[in-house]
Amino acid sequence: MAQWNQLQQLETRYLEQLYHLYSDSFPMELRQFLAPWIESQDWAYAANKESHATLVFHNLLGEIDQQYSRFLQENNVLYQHNLRRIKQHLQSKYLEKPMEIARIVARCLWEEQRLLQTATTAQQDGQGAHPTGTVVTEKQQILEHNLQDIRKRVQDMEQKMKMLENLQDDFDFNYKTLKSAGELSQDLNGNSQAAATRQKMAQLEQMLSALDQLRRQIVTEMAGLLSAMDFVQKNLTDEELADWKRRQQIACIGGPPNICLDRLETWITSLAESQLQIRQQIKKLEELQQKVSYKGDPIIQHRPALEEKIVNLFRNLMKSAFVVERQPCMPMHPDRPLVIKTGVQFTNKVRLLVKFPELNYQLKIKVCIDKESGDAVRGSRKFNILGTNTKVMNMEESNNGSLSAEFKHLTLREQRCGNGGRTNSDASLIVTEELHLITFETEVYHQGLKIDLETHSLPVVVISNICQMPNAWASILWYNMLTNHPKNVNFFTKPPVATWDQVAEILSWQFSSTTKRGLTIEQLTTLAEKLLGERKCACPNVWACENMAGKGFSFWVWLDNIIDLVKKYILALWNEGYIMGFISKERERAILSPKPPGTFLLRFSESSKEGGITFTWVEKDINGKTQIQSVEPYTKQQLSSMSFAEIIMGYKIMDATNILVSPLVYLFPEIPKEEAFGRFCRPEAQPEPEFPESGCKCPSVFMDFPDSELLGNAFPGTNSGNTSDLFPMSPRTLDSIMHSEAEANPGQLGEALSHRHTHSVSSWCFEITF
Repeated sequence: MAQWNQLQQLETRYLEQLYHLYSDSFPMELRQFLAPWIESQDWAYAANKESHATLVFHNLLGEIDQQYSRFLQENNVLYQHNLRRIKQHLQSKYLEKPMEIARIVARCLWEEQRLLQTATTAQQDGQGAHPTGTVVTEKQQILEHNLQDIRKRVQDMEQKMKMLENLQDDFDFNYKTLKSAGELSQDLNGNSQAAATRQKMAQLEQMLSALDQLRRQIVTEMAGLLSAMDFVQKNLTDEELADWKRRQQIACIGGPPNICLDRLETWITSLAESQLQIRQQIKKLEELQQKVSYKGDPIIQHRPALEEKIVNLFRNLMKSAFVVERQPCMPMHPDRPLVIKTGVQFTNKVRLLVKFPELNYQLKIKVCIDKESGDAVRGSRKFNILGTNTKVMNMEESNNGSLSAEFKHLTLREQRCGNGGRTNSDASLIVTEELHLITFETEVYHQGLKIDLETHSLPVVVISNICQMPNAWASILWYNMLTNHPKNVNFFTKPPVATWDQVAEILSWQFSSTTKRGLTIEQLTTLAEKLLGERKCACPNVWACENMAGKGFSFWVWLDNIIDLVKKYILALWNEGYIMGFISKERERAILSPKPPGTFLLRFSESSKEGGITFTWVEKDINGKTQIQSVEPYTKQQLSSMSFAEIIMGYKIMDATNILVSPLVYLFPEIPKEEAFGRFCRPEAQPEPEFPESGCKCPSVFMDFPDSELLGNAFPGTNSGNTSDLFPMSPRTLDSIMHSEAEANPGQLGEALSHRHTHSVSSWCFEITF
């Protein structure tokens, strides 16, 4: 079954996550219209190969034209309009940048696969029994029971109110009948009454007593019902909703995916409906009291307090129910929410968790930034929100009919105040430590009540250059890891200290949230040693932007580029667990030394700011001494030309007998190279790295040498007889060079080769570069 068809069969909570993947950059309509064709293309390859990306992009436009023709024949005007608009947008935005749309589509398809795997795993674990697909805790079962109890008590109260009204009508009728007959006047004047009259008066007094008793019972039960509502409401808002918000924070920084809001919406809507019913019943009490009242009437004594309490409960519930369902995020950086670049569009979505159809298209939402600017750090920059900053909430934008508003076209522009955009010159925080709040506000008019609603995003960091992204993301990680305070924009004036366990968890999340594999204990231990040395308890400055010791870049810049390298170039190998990644030189030597020659491992470079990966292997010299060799790290530039698996499969060195051999035999601990990497190589690809005109696909110290210079230097190598003689050149390239040189200078090539062993480069060619 096609991937798109499988996705359509998922539960609501997964569909909600699916909808979040798409935006104007790659509309879901296009995904729907061209699902089979889109899934048949190699978008990951196109994302790294401009020529292929250009071809695929033009094919995409052609597929859109064909689909448009189908809609034309079907006379489907709406789809024709949408498809024409989509094509115009794609042409204007990606015609000169086809690799960009390829990356977006590849990302969406990968996220879809991940979503399917998550849903499949949950189903296998038996988590799909509940309508929302999540495990119901004992506490939540109690909450649902309490809500059912409240609904039942409200219904019972409705019946008692009808009984009270009937009893009062009977009393009122008998009272007015006696009064109209003048019998009550005689009694009031002290005249003697007939026995019949006295009997009627006794009955009337009994009715009044019953009426008073029922009124007191209803008032007492209403007070108890409101207390029960207050208790349940606190559970909903202070615990369940607060837990959801905390999970949202964790999900924003790569933690486990957040649970959708459908269940909370059902609970809160149920409670709100019960509250409105009780409020109507309290109003009914007022009407009854105005018709019939007497000395000591409990309605007069208690109704105002009941009215005040129910109004406060409903107001507070509505205010709590107004939430940011999707935090601010730039569509081009979906894995970096809460970091916004000036001048770049970002999206967010608000939702009211009270599902009242009568409020559809009634609430106009306005967006602003730093509304409570008095709380901001002195000297912080000021911004204006541009774009469509007002929108009406409706039930049509969500798949489940929830009342929501999605803002897709917002941008920030910095205010210029004469001193670099800051309001004064003594700002204490750097740009990537400034926190700003985006606020959403509206007014609700419902059943005679006016309620001001306001909610705000989690604090965001605003950058002006994309190079600030890693350090800005570090601030977002640190804030959301250490506090659940909703709007502490002064957090970084005195940031709290984190434990290594906390930092280790979010470091692992950075990988597990975008790949299938987080970090192991050993990998985290290496990072701890690198970052903290002996200080493994507290991490006061790990998040900060200071450069690492001996490096010209910060830890977060380095880590961010490694994550980007993994996602774009070596994802499959990482997911298989083939990349050891983070390992110290001491540990590397310790685990490789006992292994047979040819055993190798893959690790990340610590010296490459842009992110690099290398391999280290075991070999024996002529004396049988174990040597550990490494190749110069491969960066994104080299990996964009040839996959890392193909580089490993084709990598060769020249041994002491001038024969090209592969030093890579077994991936640590003992996986044959072909078994591990063969399936990741393209059948049509040449397995050995070569030297094309633009440069070497197999980076080494030779990569900057032209062929003629290599010959002129007599094929630099290591000492004669040493098995570490290295020459990373393919046989085909070597044969070509030798043939050309032999034709031009017969007799000299042999002399050049005979001098090969006079140059030793093993000390600088393949030393560990970390």
